[in-house]
Amino acid sequence: MWLQQRLKGLPGLLSSSWARRLLLLLVLLLVAYWYLGAARVRGLGRGAEPRGPAALCVQAAAGAWRAQTQRGDALPLPEEAAGAGGAPGLAVAGNGFLLLDVSAGRLWVRPAGAGGGPALATEYPALVRLRALGGRGEARAALAALRDGAVRRVRCVQTGPGASAGDCVTVREEVVAHRSRPHLYLQRIRIANPTERVAAFEASAPAASALGGRFATTLEKVEERQFLLSSGRLPLPGSPKMVLVVVAAKKLVSRVQVAPKSHFDETVLSVVYTSEPIEVSRLEETFSKLREAAKKEMLEVMQMGVEDLFQEHQQTWSDLFISGIEMRKITDAHTPSSETVNMTLYYVLSTVPAPLLDPLISGEDREKIEASLNYADHCFSGHATMHAQNLWPPKLTSVTQILQLSDLWKLTLQKRGCKGLVTAGVHGLMQGMVLSFGGLQFTENHLQFQADPDVLHNSYSLRGIHYNKDLINLAVLLDAEGKPFLHVSVKFQDKPVRLYACEAGCMNEPVELTSEARGHTFPVMVTQPITPLLYISTDLVHLQDLRHTLHLKAILAHEEHMAKQYPGLPFLFWFSVASLITLFHLFLFKLIYNEYCGPGAKPLFRSKV
Repeated sequence: MWLQQRLKGLPGLLSSSWARRLLLLLVLLLVAYWYLGAARVRGLGRGAEPRGPAALCVQAAAGAWRAQTQRGDALPLPEEAAGAGGAPGLAVAGNGFLLLDVSAGRLWVRPAGAGGGPALATEYPALVRLRALGGRGEARAALAALRDGAVRRVRCVQTGPGASAGDCVTVREEVVAHRSRPHLYLQRIRIANPTERVAAFEASAPAASALGGRFATTLEKVEERQFLLSSGRLPLPGSPKMVLVVVAAKKLVSRVQVAPKSHFDETVLSVVYTSEPIEVSRLEETFSKLREAAKKEMLEVMQMGVEDLFQEHQQTWSDLFISGIEMRKITDAHTPSSETVNMTLYYVLSTVPAPLLDPLISGEDREKIEASLNYADHCFSGHATMHAQNLWPPKLTSVTQILQLSDLWKLTLQKRGCKGLVTAGVHGLMQGMVLSFGGLQFTENHLQFQADPDVLHNSYSLRGIHYNKDLINLAVLLDAEGKPFLHVSVKFQDKPVRLYACEAGCMNEPVELTSEARGHTFPVMVTQPITPLLYISTDLVHLQDLRHTLHLKAILAHEEHMAKQYPGLPFLFWFSVASLITLFHLFLFKLIYNEYCGPGAKPLFRSKV
């Protein structure tokens, strides 16, 4: 009863101006409280800024990576928080023959032989693990260095009661699977101790007791050098055959002590050899051959300088990234980000071998591979893969997913006319992925850019496209008004060759491409029916003749094409809106007329009498 009376009095209460202002103020306060509360929850979900000496130490140590990350040459990797007990993020290093799951410390290998076969997971503890003795807290960070083909990690261990980053010991690691030496991988460890106390670590190196019985480890001494030699076998599912694995690894002391104000440096070299699938009767003979091969290469790399090995690897890997994809401006949610594109390239290339780097390759095979790289005839056919989310996944969480993604890329390229590039190994796969992203295709006489005109609202560039022995860079850029245009530049690798280009329809005279730094620009023209947006060829006459063979109905500027594709709302919609507005005003006019001019209408002015 009381509530009903209060509700009846509510309209009268709101009739006053001060009550309405108070109600509006309360509504605004509620909206602001809800917004700030949601933002706080989102911030907590992402995790607050790390605090404590170890976290501050990691932030300072990882600051050197910032320049690489901003250039797109490196990508941060998720790492488990110290003591959180969560699963570490995915970090891998590979060269097509072996693949290292750095986070889990697991080694994946491919069987030897021409066919190779799918990668197999081993129980071999691939990496040295350092456990701090007497640590009070830890923080970590990790990075994938794309152009160096390495996974780098930094860990800060708080060893004393102090509250500053100077009371922490820094452990840096770099893991690479050597690109031009497929059997070799390296783990470089550097411990810096700026404190006044001795820092002690327990090192878990490969040992027979840690290998689950499938590997046996012995200590080998050859020419005053000693290393661990581990032998194991991998059963093949559904087959009586098995794959044998032999790993030679540098021996590391089980306990590392770093004196105050000093540092500790060590690089662990490991050489991996596998057999082809064999019968049980050939075990001893095959093991003997693999052990001898592993010993021989281990002695060879131990005599080389560690820095030389890293430089050799980094140079080979950076040569791969002469080609690549750069995302500049993304205006929709369906286009992969720059991080997604770079990480996909890195993961896929880490699983593909490099036959061109094999010192045993014959001259005939080398010439055949280089010819397919220089002119990949009929590759890539079909629509561009830019928006294929299964080829550019935003997140991968396991090595199995990486291997499946690599197989899907190979299958896609093979079915789209790029079989020669797949056969060329890692160099060919990089080229095929770049061609497919933008919808570039080689034909018998030219290279054509056949991107969908409707998706050119994104800005990106494709670099290092092989055309004969030269490299072409092609970019889709946006002007100040948001209109797309094409930018082409050439980097001649050998003696200059005449290259020509013309936009869609080739109605204008083809332009000769030069190595000028400013490059050449072309408008985006759209033909009816749709044809490629750009043609590039060494044959000027071919491009001049092309205009007579396309048989086009019309050539439109890109903005005219988009206006026809999306002309706006239909006429019926606007007619309905106009009709509703007209009817409303007629109804309002009728009400006013009946009120003041109809039967029983009120007088416009009251009489004072």
